Amino acid sequence: MSPTPVCLTVSLPDQVLSVFLDGALERTLPVSTSVAPPSCAHGSGGTPWGLHEIADKFGDGEPRGTVFRGRVSTGKRFWELPPEDQEGNLITTRILWLRGVEPGLNSGVGVDSHARYIYLHGTNHENRIGTPCSGGCVQLLNRDVEELFDLVPLGSLLLLDRGLPDPGA
Repeated sequence: MSPTPVCLTVSLPDQVLSVFLDGALERTLPVSTSVAPPSCAHGSGGTPWGLHEIADKFGDGEPRGTVFRGRVSTGKRFWELPPEDQEGNLITTRILWLRGVEPGLNSGVGVDSHARYIYLHGTNHENRIGTPCSGGCVQLLNRDVEELFDLVPLGSLLLLDRGLPDPGA
């Protein structure tokens, strides 16, 4: 698979997303990935690893902090919800839906990132960004996911790197 003009990497150990434009590092952003260990398996709650593409995007033009359910805007921002609704991790501001491109690893029966609804998205708990706290998605600051949404075209590649040492090294 050839590199795309915009490529992303997420270091799961470092909780950092890197943006590359035409091969040059443009910027890094703090993220939060899963509380559970990285995993590609359905039902694991872990952030999957490997090569993915941006399959779809939702939320263009929505105000910062807008809450999504089923990829549809609720028309409310997270601070407008009752306190009990704000306790959990909400999907806010923008959604970039991932599709795994490695059959048997993150694509296909039992391991499909797209079928698991793995997203890059904003959160109502920005104070937790930089530490593992999600249910499998990659969470960003709301302002960062807005910028990323506008910068990253559909089909752009994203490598979720679990940071294991190379056994051949």
